[in-house]
Amino acid sequence: MKHLAALNKYFWKYRVRLSLGVLFVVLSNFFDILSPQLSGYIINMVTHAIRQNQGIHEVIKYEESGNYNFLVQWFIKWINSSAFTYSSIVILAGVMLLIMALLRGFFMFLMRQTIIVMSRHIEYDQKNEIYQHYQQLNTNFYKTHSTGDMMNRVAEDVSRVRMYAGPAIMYTINLVTTIIFCLFYMFKQNASLTWLVLSPLPILAITIYVVNNVIHKKSEIVQRSLSDLTTNAQESYSGIRVIKSFGQEKNMLGFFKKNSEEYRRNTVSLSKLEAIYFPSMTLMIGLSTLIAILSGSLQVLHGMMPGVIVEFVLYINKLTFPVSAIGWTASMIQRASASQKRINEFLQTQSPITEPEKPVTPVLNGNIVFDDVSFTYPHTGIQALRHFSLAIKEGEKVLILGKTGSGKSTIAQLLLRFYDVDEGKILLNGENIKSIPLRYLREHISYVPQDVFLFSDDITSNINFGLTHAAEAADVQEAAKYASVHNEINNLQHGYQTLVGERGVTLSGGQKQRISIARALMKGASIMLFDDCLSAVDSKTEHDIVNNLRQYLQDKTAIIITHRIFTALNFDKIVVLQDGKVLEKGTHEQLIKQNGEYAELYNLQMNTEQTAQATTEFQ
Repeated sequence: MKHLAALNKYFWKYRVRLSLGVLFVVLSNFFDILSPQLSGYIINMVTHAIRQNQGIHEVIKYEESGNYNFLVQWFIKWINSSAFTYSSIVILAGVMLLIMALLRGFFMFLMRQTIIVMSRHIEYDQKNEIYQHYQQLNTNFYKTHSTGDMMNRVAEDVSRVRMYAGPAIMYTINLVTTIIFCLFYMFKQNASLTWLVLSPLPILAITIYVVNNVIHKKSEIVQRSLSDLTTNAQESYSGIRVIKSFGQEKNMLGFFKKNSEEYRRNTVSLSKLEAIYFPSMTLMIGLSTLIAILSGSLQVLHGMMPGVIVEFVLYINKLTFPVSAIGWTASMIQRASASQKRINEFLQTQSPITEPEKPVTPVLNGNIVFDDVSFTYPHTGIQALRHFSLAIKEGEKVLILGKTGSGKSTIAQLLLRFYDVDEGKILLNGENIKSIPLRYLREHISYVPQDVFLFSDDITSNINFGLTHAAEAADVQEAAKYASVHNEINNLQHGYQTLVGERGVTLSGGQKQRISIARALMKGASIMLFDDCLSAVDSKTEHDIVNNLRQYLQDKTAIIITHRIFTALNFDKIVVLQDGKVLEKGTHEQLIKQNGEYAELYNLQMNTEQTAQATTEFQ
């Protein structure tokens, strides 16, 4: 139960519902426990009448000991104080049994309306808590955890925990109150017979203890198998085009069958183990019933009233479902414990990117300083930047060039605080980036990532994503025009209301990149950050976008990260990276004069463009 202790805060939050639920369980069982006593009294009364050789139509006045509930004693006094015949008493007893059954049903309804509804509220709160925690974790967490596993925790694991917070607690309280009521009146009626009836229970307790421990371990294995299966399915759905293009449907089906078989084997093993419970419960209940009948019959032969046997058999029957539910309830608790353990492990994962203790909110107009920054990716151990320094003034346009793996994208991720630097510091308007609130920092940076992501929504919503409120249609179209995608959007069947599908699957790579650029432009932040965002567009479209950006970025600070040189933009600084270090730095003219890596790349690109243009003219 130590893992499930994390739910105590929710139980305290919904303590009124929980308290009322417990009360309704007690009242439901209170009225349920009256039927064995009333039935036993009727049997004893008839037996007494037969023993006294009284006619069945004569007035019956049978005095009973005070071993019954006060309501049953009231009923006995009432019928003894009035002139009732045998038939009348039986009818009255039947009516009273019906009333008690109705009252029990009414309180059972209230019991479910409080405890089960409470569990739904807890499920809602816990899912929100997990999702909120997902939002707080840094990029490294998502690189080291699969999407399927994270989905499984917020869906399947939370559902299993809800079964504990609702049904398991309800049935446990029901079990406890039923046992207390039954044992109290059983001991009160006949202590020696009660001890005999309870003799099989130690065996039952040992069985439950042993099997519960095994169920807990197997439940953890089942949940891990389910996470692997979910991950496999999610990756197959997301990468279906790659799977089909390489003709790997059969192999992927084989992987899925392997994971599915692992999950099936584990769940079947768990189900077989759980199957021990119900036969064990039934056997113990059957033994108790047999003992009650045999021992009770021997005591009847020695003068005991037979109604006691009826009472004990009914008590045992009352205990049948609660006791048999021990296995089911214990299984739910163990599964919930295994799931809550996984949830706790996740919730206890803390992001190294934390909010500042003493936050400052400077005017972020684009004065940026990278001061001797070094950084190594924690999940790979690759050192992406080595003693990198760069000063950018407000309004400057900076081009960062480099080959794949040179550390270009790392600069963008550090500036957005997706990661924190290992050495050195990053300053914005003279303030360390770590002292600026994350939300405030990211609100003032428009970012176009290298890996474009569009949400499964319409184009307008995707362009408006970075805004706190929806923009005017004209503003959305203006941003799309700057990104050179307006005409293509208008050519779609539903224009800006076109649904782009999951991750923008209905659009081309170039269209997705340009919509992502429009989204960043729509945000209108003072710092613009473009990370290789034109790799999927043709040279003409690239030229149009760069010309548009030249106009848009006049009063903004812009960092453009790429492996190409944009000749249409006049950059204030150009930085060439190699293996995480600054290889060259200066203006276009300065770097051309150095005749180094930049000049070589520039000449190569110019020759390629001239050759392509000549080929086009010749055709």
